[in-house]
Amino acid sequence: MVVDVRVRSAGDLVSSTAAVRWAMVVLALLWCSGAQAETRVYLLRGWFGVFSTGMDTIAEQLRAKGIKAEAIGHLSWRAAVSVVVTERAAGKTVRLVLVGHSQGGNNVVDMARELEPHKIPVDLLITLAPFLQEPVPANVVRAINYYQTPGWGSPLVAVPEFKGELSNIDIGDWSTIHINIDKNPKIQAEIVRAIVALQ
Repeated sequence: MVVDVRVRSAGDLVSSTAAVRWAMVVLALLWCSGAQAETRVYLLRGWFGVFSTGMDTIAEQLRAKGIKAEAIGHLSWRAAVSVVVTERAAGKTVRLVLVGHSQGGNNVVDMARELEPHKIPVDLLITLAPFLQEPVPANVVRAINYYQTPGWGSPLVAVPEFKGELSNIDIGDWSTIHINIDKNPKIQAEIVRAIVALQ
């Protein structure tokens, strides 16, 4: 009977320990990267929140896909900015998406402008039928605007320093008007796809 007895040297043990430690470091880095890859979506309703229930529907669809999404009244935009700034100062980095209907569309542009001095990028900004809004600031990576001519809403413009991508989409659908553009299933699906594509 032959018994194979292998004696490992101290060097082998050190090498194995180093390999285990290296593997743990790699796993920790991957875990941190995954945590940083989280997408956070704020969806702002229009005046009084009465005609913007489509924002709630989109938020539900995103949450079903594991994306952190919250539909809020447009008057809460400053509070949302404060949350984003506080979280960023605490080291929490997320992909930020701002979606707004009507006055909420104007206010998501306001949010982006307020975040710019803090050097916080907006990865995706989506507006539905905004009117008389400010130009899109330079910290926005991509902006998509849905509107209808003739009708309510207008194309977005950007500041001269803007280097991102800006798309103005004239929906050309007479069955969709200002008060129901946020409920249009095709537009909702396009919004969800654009947000999911950030993952």
